[in-house]
Amino acid sequence: MRQRHAAPLGGFGRDGSREGFTRTARVSCLVSALTIVWALSANAEESPATAAKGNDVPKANAPAISTASESLKITPNAVTLRGPDAVQQVVVEAVGADREPSDRTDKATYETLDPKVATVDSGGLIVPQGDGETTVIVRGGALSAKASVTVKEFAAGKPINFANQIVPILGKLGCNSGGCHGKAAGQNGFRLSLFGFDPAFDYETLVKEDRGRRLFPAVPEQSLLILKATAKVPHGGGKKLEVGSHDYKLIARWIAGGMPFGSPKDPTIDHIEIYPTERVLKRGTSQQVVVTAFYTDKSTEDATRWAQYQSNEIDIAASDERGKVETREGSGQAAIMARYQGHVVVFRAKAPFDTTAGATLSSSPTSTSTPTVNFIDAFAAKQWRSLGIAPSELCDDSEFIRRASLDVTGSLPTAGETRAFVADLDPKKRAKLIDRVLERPEYASYFATKWADVLRDKRDGNPQLQRASFRFHAWIRDALDKNMPFDRFVRSILAANGTPETTPTVHWYRQLRTPDAFVDDTAQVFLGMRLQCAKCHHHPFEKWSQDDYYGFAAYFARVGRKPSTASRRSGRADEVIFTTRAGAVSHPRTGQVMQAKGLGSPVAVIAANEDPRQKLVDWMTEPKNPFFARALVNRYWAHFFNRGIVEPLDDIRLTNPPSNPELLDALADDFVKSKFDLKHLIRTICLSRVYGLSSVPNATNAKDKQNFARHYPRRLTAEVLLDAISQVTGSPTSFPGLPAGMRAIELPDESIGSTFLDAFGRPKRDTACECERVTDASLSQSLMLLNSGEIQQKLSAAGNRAEALTKDPRPDADKVADLFWSAFSRAPAPEESSRALAHLAALKDNKRLAFEDILWAILNTKEFQFND
Repeated sequence: MRQRHAAPLGGFGRDGSREGFTRTARVSCLVSALTIVWALSANAEESPATAAKGNDVPKANAPAISTASESLKITPNAVTLRGPDAVQQVVVEAVGADREPSDRTDKATYETLDPKVATVDSGGLIVPQGDGETTVIVRGGALSAKASVTVKEFAAGKPINFANQIVPILGKLGCNSGGCHGKAAGQNGFRLSLFGFDPAFDYETLVKEDRGRRLFPAVPEQSLLILKATAKVPHGGGKKLEVGSHDYKLIARWIAGGMPFGSPKDPTIDHIEIYPTERVLKRGTSQQVVVTAFYTDKSTEDATRWAQYQSNEIDIAASDERGKVETREGSGQAAIMARYQGHVVVFRAKAPFDTTAGATLSSSPTSTSTPTVNFIDAFAAKQWRSLGIAPSELCDDSEFIRRASLDVTGSLPTAGETRAFVADLDPKKRAKLIDRVLERPEYASYFATKWADVLRDKRDGNPQLQRASFRFHAWIRDALDKNMPFDRFVRSILAANGTPETTPTVHWYRQLRTPDAFVDDTAQVFLGMRLQCAKCHHHPFEKWSQDDYYGFAAYFARVGRKPSTASRRSGRADEVIFTTRAGAVSHPRTGQVMQAKGLGSPVAVIAANEDPRQKLVDWMTEPKNPFFARALVNRYWAHFFNRGIVEPLDDIRLTNPPSNPELLDALADDFVKSKFDLKHLIRTICLSRVYGLSSVPNATNAKDKQNFARHYPRRLTAEVLLDAISQVTGSPTSFPGLPAGMRAIELPDESIGSTFLDAFGRPKRDTACECERVTDASLSQSLMLLNSGEIQQKLSAAGNRAEALTKDPRPDADKVADLFWSAFSRAPAPEESSRALAHLAALKDNKRLAFEDILWAILNTKEFQFND
């Protein structure tokens, strides 16, 4: 049931009312007297339901989980260290049959039976001291465990490899980061490759640039590299290296040994792994991780201290430089990325909202008997139980029809539609509603705006591009209206040939001109990936390299363009997009001509008479493609739930994992099985119980922002809000140069002038990112709704709703109820109705103005501006 406002409507006078205030003066009166207590909260960030609830949330009572016998486990329990530079971090955990492992690494005590062979510090780092074998004994309370340690080649040591041993230190110290020497221009005349992705370049810079003055083999400690890092001479980056530390000694030994780069026969890193990969952690606890590098010669090396760590949810969990992950005040899930030498792995930390709620939920009648409509509910419920979250109750019918109508058609339901839906006793009425709204023309118009945003359908004020822009928008709308399968939708755009007259989708190629631009937008829009970083260097948060980027770009190497015959006759700037017989993309660093290949796939076989872009779409839409379907379902999920299962919605990568991987995979599989049916996907989402949850939180999900245990309210987008205002006031918006009655959600491109749409975040379509659309509140928005000429005109226009209500012979109570049903899809609360009626009575000699006042107050409510 929707939460009613804590304080109902107050007085309504604007100008000429009983209080004699103008609309402008009325604003200050509202602030001081709280005449309409919910009008000026219209732009607060919380939802109407949450705001009404405040902090009055019931507390969960959950029994404690019983403990069982424990044992101590040390990982790894057999360690071999080769040479004086090798170290090994261990993880010590208390394990029991009926509970999650509990980290004890920083609480345990360590002892080595032979300190001449190896020692262990208080954080569990084993350091070699001499050749031999020994045992490390770990104690945690009454529990203990042992690990065998073997040290070899300590005296001789193994040759230092610059890429394998020195570059990781520079990365750990931050020397090659984007904020220091790793940026494009370097820092103070010294430049390194970003994150050490080009060791050969770094070696040349350190050893040979500036006549080698950075290194002094005769006295390594006097090398400028060491003096600056230890802050013995001024260094803008401050002190980075401790004298006598492991890294200090290794760098000094490398310099003293003649700064070897390494042998071409030296092994290189094949991959890295992390232990553990996932843990459920109480808030305020920690978990040590171990990162292991695996080399091409089958050897391994502990990389924990030299890996770089980054959390995607720092309010939930974060890691220190030693790989110790600590949970914080937030609850939910966090992914901790570990990056080492261009390779990345992820540790997932789950911090339940209540450490005992998982047991409560799994045994409570509510959780076991909660019905599931489809697979979405099953995967969501599984996630909730693991995190100790209980879902909110279902929303009521009036909330559902308003929510679904706004989400699917970008339009408010009429008062009559809502009343009929609420009164309908058919148990399948919600499913029938979704079917109805999907067949309405507004569905195609609304989603055409969504796709036109990310496909950059624009003309930049160029009148010559208007026809092409309008035709592209019309094509998108028609494709959605006919429910064109999404794979064909994408093929029609990416593999388009012709002119805007013959093939409207070639307009996409009018906004993008180069293969790298095609790659960036194709990956972001249709694969949910931000590949721009890999254009210049190895992607810092993914496995994609420049080779991957330019191999992808090679699909667009043969895109040709020339003036059309019609353009030469008419003077219009029409181009023909066609496939040339030849064309190539070269690697900017190596000069190599790249062969077309999909991400993580072998080189594509493309005949001379074939369009490479067709092969690209073949790869993208292949049912087993790991990116295409996942990107689309995540984008649509974000539309209906105000955040993606992966967030940001177009940044799907290993180091930004989904909050519910099983749910994302299931949605993608179902989408593929439906033959890429967009309406099927929308039905599946909208008919799930998860979609129908109330936005009113309970004790367990009030702080949840990832797991969809309640509905996340969101502001109406610019076009939807303007149309809603026009609908409720009965005063359509006129757009210059367009037919009367055209709605904001039907606008063909971004060049249609509207101060209102610009103020409320309409994107300029300069990028392929949905983030370009701004939904944050601003002062200008509040002032526009309160006092702008556009809003005042709608309130006072001839023939509008205020005038119609004034002439309506029905009782005032019925007319007030109609207003509430039209704006909020619900009846007014008794106090809201009584205050509105009191205002009408006070202005009985000017009821039109009274109705204008009431409408004005409604438009400024949070409830009107939110879809919850």
